[in-house]
Amino acid sequence: MAATTVFALSSGQPPSGIAVVRISGPAARNSLLFLTGRQLPLARRATLRRLIDPGTNDLLDQALVLWLPGPDTVTGEDMAELHLHGSRAVVDAVLDTLGQIEGLEPAKPGAFTRRAFENGRMDLSQIEGLADLLAAETAAQRRSAIALEEGALGRLVTDWRKAVLAVSAQIEAQLDHVDEEDAQQSPDTACIAVLVSEARHWLHAPSAERLRNGIRVVLAGPPNAGKSSLLNALIGRDAAIVSPNAGTTRDIIEAPVTLNGIPFLFIDTAGLHEAGHDCIEVEGMNRARAALESADIILWLGAKETMPDDSRYLLICAKIDLAPVDPHNLGVAVSSHTGEGLPELHLRIGALAHSLVPPSSSFAINTRQRKHIGEFAHALARASEETDLLLIAEHLRHARAALDLLVGRTGVEDVLDALFAGFCIGK
Repeated sequence: MAATTVFALSSGQPPSGIAVVRISGPAARNSLLFLTGRQLPLARRATLRRLIDPGTNDLLDQALVLWLPGPDTVTGEDMAELHLHGSRAVVDAVLDTLGQIEGLEPAKPGAFTRRAFENGRMDLSQIEGLADLLAAETAAQRRSAIALEEGALGRLVTDWRKAVLAVSAQIEAQLDHVDEEDAQQSPDTACIAVLVSEARHWLHAPSAERLRNGIRVVLAGPPNAGKSSLLNALIGRDAAIVSPNAGTTRDIIEAPVTLNGIPFLFIDTAGLHEAGHDCIEVEGMNRARAALESADIILWLGAKETMPDDSRYLLICAKIDLAPVDPHNLGVAVSSHTGEGLPELHLRIGALAHSLVPPSSSFAINTRQRKHIGEFAHALARASEETDLLLIAEHLRHARAALDLLVGRTGVEDVLDALFAGFCIGK
């Protein structure tokens, strides 16, 4: 338990209807006594109290106070909450008074969550889920973040760890009786194979980075194919300049948008054709090709014969208000001008995006989590290839170490520092 007690405004900045000040640590109890001058209210029951500055005897506010004795609190420590009237004057006066109490100090970003981690109330994956939840802007981001914050990955890791420990215990028992004639010389590897399969499933699951930054949808094709007009029609605003002159788009134009609760980043690119002598035009095409490399979905507004054999590509027959549709093209026929075909195109994009985001009942893992799951799978795979019990036991130890890193049992100080730097003061 931390020696100091921290306090902070945990709700939004005033003015507001209500302002919540949170106090956590061993001096939380004395803080309430200091402010109210009365005995503690009943635990976990909101009680109306007058808050007084003992130094001046001024009335600070009449507020609801809660006394939350540890360890069954969000931080694992004694806590108190003050539900104030949300004016700047009230909040500033209460915070100034708390700062006069011995043993109290203002909280730094993420201080309350860090204490929750240090006291075993949250693991690292839950903290990452909370960070994602605080930054969530779409329904898909919210669902994934809540699942993580509620411990979905932690429970999965607990199950994996129990299974690995069971196999490790079996091997240790065999090593203890290796000289006995009826001792098994190798463990049953069926459990290890199942764990490797499960881990590899998560390695190929949708990434949190894609969910956070948006599915990258690149519009590509020759000059004057209607890419900029289609971008504007898809996102419902004029993000790109539209002109009948070929080559208007010279640079990458990015437009974030949310469709059916899923974040997308639509990207307009320069027209692709045989390079001329204009250095700006050449650079524009180089950037367009780079965008294609990193794309999740590509809307191809060129001829079918020029479209690569790539599952990311979706053939678009644009400008159908100006020319009849080629029945052999087999693409999605749209008109940016009239809107014809746009609903179908939205549905097709949504269908392609479906496999790129986690289902509503699951969650996405980030690069750090994927790294340690990969180490876990690799160690188990090595164990399944060995026949020497000592080597198998060592690989299983590495597998357990990867799980410890995954949920923050060991070696996570740098990760925590980076995470909490982005938290607000009251978290």
